[in-house]
Amino acid sequence: MSQKISMLESALGYSFHNPALLQRALTHSSAANERGIAPAQDNEQLEFLGDAIISFFISDFLFHNFAQLREGELSKIRAHLVSSANMFKFSSHLGLGEFLNLGKGEEKTGGRKKQALLVDAFEALVAAIYLDGGLQEARKFVMNSFQSDFEAIGKGDFYLQDFKSQLQEKLQALRLPPAEYSIIKETGPDHKKLFFVELKVKGKKLTEGHGETKKSAEQQAARLALETVLS
Repeated sequence: MSQKISMLESALGYSFHNPALLQRALTHSSAANERGIAPAQDNEQLEFLGDAIISFFISDFLFHNFAQLREGELSKIRAHLVSSANMFKFSSHLGLGEFLNLGKGEEKTGGRKKQALLVDAFEALVAAIYLDGGLQEARKFVMNSFQSDFEAIGKGDFYLQDFKSQLQEKLQALRLPPAEYSIIKETGPDHKKLFFVELKVKGKKLTEGHGETKKSAEQQAARLALETVLS
């Protein structure tokens, strides 16, 4: 177990002074109930605190770095950033499912892959880092976790709606294969390129999109497919 914890701390970029806090952050209530552990020793209260800490750090960052945006826009961006769907990718990247302490019931029903449990554990980890190392250590961890999202906002490559994911769900519902995206043209100098992307399904071209990044071009192509072809 100590080796696994060392692996997790390495992935977190933080070593706990009080290992019990880390264990608590990883302990689901199902395990606490089965083992007769006091409720205060599962991760539910840490999850509550971590949720508030993450929201504060995100709000503070958006306030100081995107002053040009209106309150409504900032609220929408924050809501997306702290959504379960978005934070699920952080817990998945860390491989948190492997480290969770679960009860037998949750273990049998695939608890290690459940989005809700993994997001709860991520929030609890943030609280545990805060309690163990203070505000600055917690801030560093949160900022590192959300760094790619912040960069996407700064580049204009951030979407409150993920059209590619929506298109994928639509295609699955229609029992069609995933969309294929390919760059068909690039124009402009290196510092201000424009990318043109073609979207195909089953080898048939549906739409084209363009943007200052490959991702934004793909998103536009997916949005057009949803609006014009698969609506």
